[in-house]
Amino acid sequence: MIDLTFDVIALLFLASFIAGTIDAIAGGGGLITIPALLAVGIPPTLVLGTNKLQSCGGSFAASFYFIRKKAINLKQIRFLILMTFIGATCGTILVQLINVDDLKIILPFLVMIIGIYFLFSPQLGEEDRKQRISYLLFGCTASLGIGFYDGMFGPATGSFLTLAFVALLGFNLTKSVAHAKVLNFTSNIAALIFFAIGGAIIWKIGFIMMIAQFLGGNLGARLVVTNGKKIIKPIIVTMSLIMVVKMLWDQGYF
Repeated sequence: MIDLTFDVIALLFLASFIAGTIDAIAGGGGLITIPALLAVGIPPTLVLGTNKLQSCGGSFAASFYFIRKKAINLKQIRFLILMTFIGATCGTILVQLINVDDLKIILPFLVMIIGIYFLFSPQLGEEDRKQRISYLLFGCTASLGIGFYDGMFGPATGSFLTLAFVALLGFNLTKSVAHAKVLNFTSNIAALIFFAIGGAIIWKIGFIMMIAQFLGGNLGARLVVTNGKKIIKPIIVTMSLIMVVKMLWDQGYF
């Protein structure tokens, strides 16, 4: 059992607050919380489940804020929510049966594409653009696929969803981030259910971090609504770069 000293609690609380704030804006909060959980001595087998529990706090707070500010029409995306849940459920089940090392190899290059897309797309802003595919097709492809990925692995899910909303449904940046967070919360809940069934969660630590995530997620959502493109684009590009470097470092490229 992990010794919950004041120093440990303070470290995890701060890490979760920062992660929740960043994750609500651009995704990538797991880059902060997962190393923090490992640093205090939690076994890797319990880190993913505990991280999912705490991340639900941030994704819920951000989603609730966006819904309250009428940045999201839940009726319009209910099929996307359903398909995300199904995808995440399947991914969480499958990750317990297969080796995801091959995915770790290609993931940095996928994240790099996200950063490059947002960096060199000056036309992205506060206006919606032409919708390329139907909500039905989006649900059966992007929602299902990214939900599956989040259940199976997870890093950069928010960034993948934001890119999908921008590129496929033509949403502006603020609207894309808001909708991405709702789907991200959905996939977090689906994954959490199966991690809980498997007993792969340290509940006390997870709940402490979830409180901080809730506060950070609420702050991040407020920043998205009030500042929009001014903060979203640079933070997405920066977080994409950080994620790429971190993943390549973990794989021994540096």
